Amino acid sequence: MSRWSLLDLLLPAACAVCKRARAGHEVDLVCGACWLRATELPRPRCDRCGHPVDVRRPPTRCAWCTLLPPYVRAVRSAFGLPGGTAESIVYALKYDGWSAVAAPMARRMAALRFPPDVERERAALVPVPLSSARLRERGYNQSEKLADGLGRLWNLPVRTDLIARERATKTQTRLTPGERQRNVANAFRSLADRGSLRGLHLVLVDDVVTTAATLNACAATLHDGGVRIVSYVTFGRAPAIGDRW
Repeated sequence: MSRWSLLDLLLPAACAVCKRARAGHEVDLVCGACWLRATELPRPRCDRCGHPVDVRRPPTRCAWCTLLPPYVRAVRSAFGLPGGTAESIVYALKYDGWSAVAAPMARRMAALRFPPDVERERAALVPVPLSSARLRERGYNQSEKLADGLGRLWNLPVRTDLIARERATKTQTRLTPGERQRNVANAFRSLADRGSLRGLHLVLVDDVVTTAATLNACAATLHDGGVRIVSYVTFGRAPAIGDRW
């Protein structure tokens, strides 16, 4: 028995979420039991924004779609938050320093299906940037880690040179929808030459979306810089006001 096999036997690797020992065949930092307890975003979902549709209500215009500017083509999210262990997985990535958790998160995001035109046109992935202070504090950008994993699976480049966060913003978690929009207003600036982005369809990547205020602010910066269409992909999505899931 090798030294590493002996160490694995005596000190089995613990799950980054539940802290229990992972089975020998489990190579990801999150154990299979925790993934089973993660709550997938309910179906059916809106074709454009990917938000769960309440089948108990008469069909009307999707309220979540109204949050999006017209140049945003489609949005997809894998898991509903809060609930299950998906929120704990996001916490492990963002606050506990488990950057390797991004790889299995990205695999589940990569399985999301977008409209055919999005899958055909998407030219690159753009992670939502962090402020320099937050990046120093965390040591990495969790959205960039997710984008790196997605890029390998979708065979797309990851562009971190297109937008920058001009200023640090408050965490959006406890803010109202209006406060979220004001919090990220003018928080981002374009880094790219306008001509180099003209006509592109880019996909913004983030860990969680609630009201889409941050993603919309990033999308506006890209659009003002010449990008034709933007889509979003996130690991988690929080319910909107009135949702019962």
